[in-house]
Amino acid sequence: MEYRPSIAIAVVLAFMFGYAFTLGPVLRAGVPVRRALPLAFASDTASITVMEIVDNAFILIVPGAMEAGLGDAKFWWSLGVGLAIAFLFALPLNRWLIARGRGHAVVHEFH
Repeated sequence: MEYRPSIAIAVVLAFMFGYAFTLGPVLRAGVPVRRALPLAFASDTASITVMEIVDNAFILIVPGAMEAGLGDAKFWWSLGVGLAIAFLFALPLNRWLIARGRGHAVVHEFH
């Protein structure tokens, strides 16, 4: 599939930025890096995974979305709609995890 590099880069960046956004406040709260990294992984992995699967699947099924450039409306609306749909899938997962003391619940005390 010719889209593999673009999708792989998007997924890697999503995880990097997702973990970074969690690590920042945790590290500022004085948690050592050795403890902060597992907290970030525990709190974000499931949510980012679901978001990436759903968002990338939507982008792949929209004709021409992968070929659209930054100046194309199709790029922006497919990205926005894909993220909105992914949010609808990730929200119940995150609520379920938090209710069980997992997911973002493991880092709430540091925010």
